[in-house]
Amino acid sequence: MTDYRTFTTDDAMRFADEHSGLFGDHSKLSCEEFGDGNLNLVFRVINDKGTSLIVKQALPYARCVGESWPLTIERARIEAEVLLKHRKLCPDHTVEVLHYDAALAAILMEDLKDYRILRTELVAGKQFLHLAPQLATYLANTLYYTSDFALTGPNKKQQVGQFLNPELCLITEDLFFTDPYCNHERNNIHSEIRNDALQLWHDEALQAEVAQLKAAFLSQPQALLHGDVHTGSIFINDENCKLIDAEFGFYGPIGFDVGSLTGNLLLNYLGHFGLTQDTETRQRHQDYLLLQVQTLWQEFEKQFKQLMNNECREPTLQNSLYQQRFIQQVFRDTLGYAGCELIRRTVGLAHVADLDSISDGTLRGQSERKALRLGRELIMQRNELAGIDQVLTLVRYLQN
Repeated sequence: MTDYRTFTTDDAMRFADEHSGLFGDHSKLSCEEFGDGNLNLVFRVINDKGTSLIVKQALPYARCVGESWPLTIERARIEAEVLLKHRKLCPDHTVEVLHYDAALAAILMEDLKDYRILRTELVAGKQFLHLAPQLATYLANTLYYTSDFALTGPNKKQQVGQFLNPELCLITEDLFFTDPYCNHERNNIHSEIRNDALQLWHDEALQAEVAQLKAAFLSQPQALLHGDVHTGSIFINDENCKLIDAEFGFYGPIGFDVGSLTGNLLLNYLGHFGLTQDTETRQRHQDYLLLQVQTLWQEFEKQFKQLMNNECREPTLQNSLYQQRFIQQVFRDTLGYAGCELIRRTVGLAHVADLDSISDGTLRGQSERKALRLGRELIMQRNELAGIDQVLTLVRYLQN
């Protein structure tokens, strides 16, 4: 790390100007650092004609905590290479990386200034009919074409090694599967649901199922995951959506990415019990969200099946019965990981605005309690729920 230095705004401007031809000679550049939340430095560099780019630099520690939580800057390589790979497989819905510098752990990428963060839009009650179909396309293509169905054995194994990401995977393993189920100091529990959290810590049956889901996360390199598909990692406008922030990428179970997104859509559904007071307005938005959950799975399943049927390179995996079993297991995993996402976003370290922005403490507690209940049932019933329609029936039933 001898060449590494933490960027200033001047450093970010020089980096963007040196590695992009977009600004042109004699451009007058300006720069602002606006951060991306917990881990990194993020800068917007803009010239006097309004052309702008994003510079993202990995810090050697977690920004939200400080130097007491050291982190590898290797995560910048993972992020850049996952995004480059995913953009080749799904260019319409992946942010464009223009340059990556390993020594500086810095990435230059397109500025999605004409897009908005999906979570913010959903919290505000906005609706986008293209959301689920486009995200299903992203998931189906990025996950299929990095799986054993599309790659030779040696190529797949080489890529598994290329995308080993032990430090950031450990963060997921702890925050997703371990901390919420014990009295861990990192947990962030709203006073209204402390008793509900205590029940989680003593729910041995639930913990056994979570252990099984964690074991799959640890040991099933099915495809190159984004690794952090939530509504804060998706930018959207009236026509399109794009994925960003792939530093948690690694080879893992396909259902993890699909389940993480499903869980976030359900978190927004549950949050609107406290965010939207008008009953009719709330019902319309919640109906929209359940339609997105339904469409996301149906479109993902349809596209993934078509790819298995038409483009499978491995003769053994062309067996139709095996393919049917495979997609059924992905569905079960999707439900389990969606349930884990609901629980960890409610009682774990990393919360979401869908719940935290509910101003009334009692209403927030009610929405969070619903999230814990739904999360538990998705985990516990994932092997019995036969299809996405049964899942939606369960969601509606648990809110009564």
